[in-house]
Amino acid sequence: MSKGEQTRERILAHSAQLFNRQGFFGASLADIMRETGLEKGGIYNHFSSKEQLALEAFDYAYGLVQQRVRQALAGKLNAIERLLAIVSVFQGIVEDPPVAGGCPILNMAIEADDANETLRDRARVAMDSWRTTIQRIVNKGIERQEIRPGINADEVASILIATLEGAIMLSNLYKDPTHMKRAADHIVHYIETIKPPNEMRER
Repeated sequence: MSKGEQTRERILAHSAQLFNRQGFFGASLADIMRETGLEKGGIYNHFSSKEQLALEAFDYAYGLVQQRVRQALAGKLNAIERLLAIVSVFQGIVEDPPVAGGCPILNMAIEADDANETLRDRARVAMDSWRTTIQRIVNKGIERQEIRPGINADEVASILIATLEGAIMLSNLYKDPTHMKRAADHIVHYIETIKPPNEMRER
């Protein structure tokens, strides 16, 4: 990695933390300069605008979350095990966040909303990736008879994400991981209900 690439990576790593904690509108150029230890020219030498930096910093932060997902799913083939692994990733975002400030998708989605269409679209693409991952797991589980036929994969994705992202928000707001624990316990019970009837009886 060249010196320029190392500097760019350092700017992204520091900015990802900053934007995730303070938001795009809350983080000033002065904050970015302080976090990175670079002058304005040093930052804009690598990024054409604050928005471009924010988008790439978001991608960097979400990449860290995706890495957690890949690690959690590695070696797990059963659909139920894979869904439970995703629950553990959400729990980890509260207990040991890959990037300070909680879930980057949640933060970007709430902040951007109608204020910045480009940021909102980037958050939506990332959320689509979450939803698609869960939908694929569920549909594959139905094929393999690990999940009951007739279960709606998109519905499962909505319930998991809405419940667990909401739990991240509450846990961060109150600085109390109890909210995530309750949500995770509830989702684990919910996942039990989508198993085939014979598997539910065996447990």
